[in-house]
Amino acid sequence: MTRARPSRRGKARRPAGPRRPAARAAPRRADFGAPVDAFFARQPPQLRAILEALRELVEEAAPDAVGSIKWGMPFYAVGDRMMCALAGFKSHVNLILPGPTDTFADPGRLLEGESKNGRHLKLRALDELPREAVRGWLRTASALVHSKARPT
Repeated sequence: MTRARPSRRGKARRPAGPRRPAARAAPRRADFGAPVDAFFARQPPQLRAILEALRELVEEAAPDAVGSIKWGMPFYAVGDRMMCALAGFKSHVNLILPGPTDTFADPGRLLEGESKNGRHLKLRALDELPREAVRGWLRTASALVHSKARPT
């Protein structure tokens, strides 16, 4: 058995335990940075229609936003700043809007989540899409990233 040695201050130190391996960064996904078209093509038809409509609204609100795959889903960015993301699940699609909860006016209480990092709109059918509200949120997101974007 290893005995604890006194430290310089006279207190006994604990013996060192087994060393843990250093944490390794997760490997990049194979699709990281890929165009979003393959993601859209893999979605079921009812969700693809929602995603396509959201993509049109993003392109309308921010023609300079660039879409690419990050963490397995489409992210739209201006410069190096995220503007929004789209996520596809089994039965719904999320429009993810970054920013504090009070960033996006939501009188209809359609946005979910109270995270300091953003909110999201959950859509199960294309006819649920509140186009005018989404246009407003995307214009707000675009203005926010343009005010903070660094030149590329």
